[in-house]
Amino acid sequence: MRHKKEDDGSRPDGEAVHLRREIGLVPAVSFVIGTVVGSGIFIAPKGVLMNSGSVGLSLVVWTLCGVLSLFGALCYAELGTTFTKSGGHYTYLLETLGPLPAFLRLWAEFLFIRPAVASYVSLAFGRYVVEAFFAPCEAPTSLIRLVSLLGVTFVVAVNCWSVTMASRTQVTLTFIKTFALVLIIVPGLMALAKGKTENFQNGFELEALTLDRLPLAFYNGLYAYGGWFYLNMVTEEVINPNRTIPLAIMCSMLTVTVLYVLVNVSYYTVMTPGELLMSEAVAVTFANRALQGVSTVIPLLVALSCLGTLNGGFFSSPRMLFVGAREGQWPQLFSMIHIRRHTPLPAILFLYPLVVLMLITEEIQPLINLASFARWFFIALATLGMLVHRYRFPQLPRPFKVPLVIAVTFTAVCFFIVGLSLYSDPWNTGRSCALTLTGVPLYYATVHRSRLPPRWRRAFNYCNKKLQILLEVAQQEVKTY
Repeated sequence: MRHKKEDDGSRPDGEAVHLRREIGLVPAVSFVIGTVVGSGIFIAPKGVLMNSGSVGLSLVVWTLCGVLSLFGALCYAELGTTFTKSGGHYTYLLETLGPLPAFLRLWAEFLFIRPAVASYVSLAFGRYVVEAFFAPCEAPTSLIRLVSLLGVTFVVAVNCWSVTMASRTQVTLTFIKTFALVLIIVPGLMALAKGKTENFQNGFELEALTLDRLPLAFYNGLYAYGGWFYLNMVTEEVINPNRTIPLAIMCSMLTVTVLYVLVNVSYYTVMTPGELLMSEAVAVTFANRALQGVSTVIPLLVALSCLGTLNGGFFSSPRMLFVGAREGQWPQLFSMIHIRRHTPLPAILFLYPLVVLMLITEEIQPLINLASFARWFFIALATLGMLVHRYRFPQLPRPFKVPLVIAVTFTAVCFFIVGLSLYSDPWNTGRSCALTLTGVPLYYATVHRSRLPPRWRRAFNYCNKKLQILLEVAQQEVKTY
């Protein structure tokens, strides 16, 4: 990645204000792996096992989630090379299904998806940091939340300061978290090679499987694989996106799937299913059993892994708000970038209070289910939109084209999982659905045809202007798509 002048905070005379193309292949691969591999592999095994009912079926779920995520990533590779704007889900819904679904995705992202995702990742970060000092005693909840808040604040500060610093942080944390997974895999496979296979005997106890809980097993698994779509949110900052995006996505997801399955095999080799379900921090329990000499290092490595996922989310998600504002569907302030740092400062900063609020009030497991329903529903809509767009405009150039069977399979499975989740966890999925639908009247009142009183509009424009001066931000001066 090239070093840029904005790192020192200076702005040479005549330098245009815009987001730079700074993400090459290696940073792109690091970005995807670094965002996918995070708290999920250390939190989700418990949820997958609990809802699948057996060791064997949980491994099948982990494998299928990897394949399904790869299918989705390939669909997004086609979308990312067909539509060259940043914004990911939002841009694809806007271009294929129209402005209302796109606005609802934007609204859900700002209101609860990004705050929920950032909150449960930061809570995992805080838990692993604090429990390293309190083990074997239970860590104070208030201290966990405080450390989680510090982690979020650090990531927000880095992403506000410099794109280059944020991406270099991501590359570094990706290497650290890959090392953490290898450190878990090696002793487990060594024990398996020595014949420690008792936990895999009678691995498929299908009587414990219930159809209503199976979608929650997939939700937990897909949550751990979540993040393959984040590169599409920064398309305008990727060098040679037609080549980089498909290549980075395929390399990353194949690597992550292999690592995840091997990590779970390692978990089950060392721990019984009952021990895994009882553990609040699976990686710590594993380390105390299999890595006694370096067991104190594992929580730190896991915490840094969570920090990498948090950084990737705050790097990419504000770009969706940035593009939405640029398209006129979100307050204009969000489409501005810092005149010297060249970061989308308002979009990053205004996510922070909602993350803090959710961090203080919610627990990890409900947050996963709350965010997952809306996230996967809109992903299914985006790939459905891709199929509709392909049918309507068959001659449109598509530098990368995913096989039709993969796109149809992924879309159908997503809708199936989303539909069943309404039955499996009606409270959290219903809450997610209701919060999303609150955007419908907001869209017709403010975006479709503004019905705000003139006094409100003047007050809003006044606040927008004052915040622009305070934050030192301006509109892009160069078209980047």
